[in-house]
Amino acid sequence: MKYLKRRRLYNNTDFKEEHDPMTGMGNLFDIGLVFIVALMLALVGAMNMLDFFNEDSEVTVVSKTSDGKMRIITKRGKRVEVQKVSDSRISGEEGIRLGTAYQLKNGKTIYIPEKPPRNGL
Repeated sequence: MKYLKRRRLYNNTDFKEEHDPMTGMGNLFDIGLVFIVALMLALVGAMNMLDFFNEDSEVTVVSKTSDGKMRIITKRGKRVEVQKVSDSRISGEEGIRLGTAYQLKNGKTIYIPEKPPRNGL
């Protein structure tokens, strides 16, 4: 008789849970966030960019934008500077010739310095 009473309790509609199809979506969102953070850390580690987060480090990166322009990103301590590189030539400054550079057929470059000027420059 006790066995039949227990069975009747479990068949009662008060103990049945409603099935909500959205209950697992919260867990999927959390897994997605963890995956995104792990992917970002892996990319930063693969590019050896961990020095950007160190306050005492100095880092210089040269990057090329989609339109072909170059820029130089320099980080010294907490200060970050971005410089755009242009194709224009610098004019108006005087200088002295330091030497000559030659490129060989195999791709190597050789620099031959000239004798320093006698006036001490």
